[in-house]
Amino acid sequence: MTTELSRQDAVRDAAASGIPSALADLGALVRIPSVAFPGFDTAPVQRSAEAVADLVRATGLFETVEIRRAAIPGTDEQGQPAVLATRAARNGRPTILLYAHHDVQPVGDEALWESAPFEPTVRGGRLYGRGAADDKAGIMAHIAALRALKEAVGDDFDLGVALFFEGEEEAGSRSFAQFLSDNADALRADVIVVADSGNWDDKTPALTVSLRGNTRFTMRVKTLDHASHSGMFGGAVPDAMMATVKLLATLWDADGAVAVAGLTEREAETPAYSEETLRDEAGLPAGVSPIGRGTILSRIWNKPSITVTGIDAPSVANASNTLSPEISVVISARIPPGQPARDAYAAIEAHLRANAPFGAELTFTDQDYGDAFLVDTSGWAVEAAREALHEGYGVESVDIGVGGSIPFIADLVREFPGAQILVTGVEDPHARAHSPNESLHLETFRNAVLSEALLLEKLDARGDRG
Repeated sequence: MTTELSRQDAVRDAAASGIPSALADLGALVRIPSVAFPGFDTAPVQRSAEAVADLVRATGLFETVEIRRAAIPGTDEQGQPAVLATRAARNGRPTILLYAHHDVQPVGDEALWESAPFEPTVRGGRLYGRGAADDKAGIMAHIAALRALKEAVGDDFDLGVALFFEGEEEAGSRSFAQFLSDNADALRADVIVVADSGNWDDKTPALTVSLRGNTRFTMRVKTLDHASHSGMFGGAVPDAMMATVKLLATLWDADGAVAVAGLTEREAETPAYSEETLRDEAGLPAGVSPIGRGTILSRIWNKPSITVTGIDAPSVANASNTLSPEISVVISARIPPGQPARDAYAAIEAHLRANAPFGAELTFTDQDYGDAFLVDTSGWAVEAAREALHEGYGVESVDIGVGGSIPFIADLVREFPGAQILVTGVEDPHARAHSPNESLHLETFRNAVLSEALLLEKLDARGDRG
C-alpha cells in the first residue's frame, strides 16, 4: 500500500508528465468556434460539447457521460449542450463537482488579434486564442487533474466525481437553473469547484471569495416622433442623442464614482494594490486618471460600477445633419455583495427616470440579473484547497475578490445549500479574457493542474465526508 507522501509524489509526477497532452487537447478545443450568442451558428457549440465528452470518456473514470440540454424557462427553446458525467463515491468518501464551460465569447474585431483567434498560437510563454483561458483551460485543468490522479493511484479511488461543463455561460446561462433542477441527483456534491476565475498574478494562486453581482438592461430614449433636419430645428428641439448624453452623465459624479441613490457599498479590507499595477493590468495610459474613490481594489470589489456597453445610434460613416428621434443603449452595472441585483436595478431605473431631460420618453427592456456571492471560508474544503494551491504553486495562496460576476453561483447555492463552493481559475491579470489576444499563461496552467490533482488526492484520502 502506498503511503500518503508517495501518493502525492506520484500525483506530482503524473501531473507534470500529462501537461503536453493536456495542452494539445486544449489547442484542439480552441480551434472550435463555440460561440453560443444569439445569431451565431450553433453547430460549433454542439461540436465542442462532443469533443469535450470524448475527452471525458477517454479518462475511463466515469460511469455515465452524456450531452444534455435543459429548457430555457419562459420560452419554448432548449439551452445549449452541456456535458454531464458522474462517478459515484465509495466507502464514505465525499463527492466533488467540477464545473467549467466550453462556450466562448465572440472574437470582436479580428484585425485587433495578433494571431487568428481560433488558431492556438504559443508565444512568450502564453497560449493565444479565444477560449484558451476562458474557459476551455478550466475544462482541461479538470480533465488533466483527473488523468493525473488516475495515473498516480489507479482508477479504483473512492472519491465521487461529477462533471458539469456548460455550453452557454458567456451567453447568460439561460438554462442553467433548469439544468440544475433537472439533474440535481447527478450533480449533488459535498464540494463544488468552479474553475472560471483568476489568480492574483501569474505566480500567486488565489481563491475567489467574493464576486460582485450584476444587472444588465437596454434603455431606449425617445424625444421625437421622426427624424428632423438639424439646421431647421436644432436649437429648439431636443434630439435623442443630446438627451441620452445628458442623462447618462448623471450616473457618475465628477470623480467617476457612481452617483445613484440606493446603490450600496460593502465595507471590507482589501490588499495593497498600486496604481502602477492597475495601469499595467488594465492598459490604462499614463495620461488617463483612474476613477472613483477609496482603495483601488475596494472600487473594483466592494463598490458598484456602471458601464455603457453598447449604443445604437447613427454611425460616423452614415452621419447626416439629422436630429435623431431615438437612441438605445445597453447599461451594465456591477453590484457589491450585500445588495440583491433586482434592488440595484430598481434604484438605477428610478434614477434614470427622475433625471430624464426635456421630458424624454424612456423604455426599459431585456433586464438581466445576477446576485453577488460571498464564499464561506470556514469549511474544511477551503482549507484543503489552500493547502493544495500552496503545494502546487510553491507560493501561499491569497483570498481575492473579483469585480466581475458569476451569477449562476447563486443557483448552485440555492440548489445545493450544503455544498462548499470553491471558486478558482487558470487566468492571470494579463489573460485578456473577452478581449482580443486572449491568452493562457502556460506556467500558471501547469501549476493549476498540479494543484487540482493534489486537491483531488487530499479529498480521496480524507476517509469521510468531512
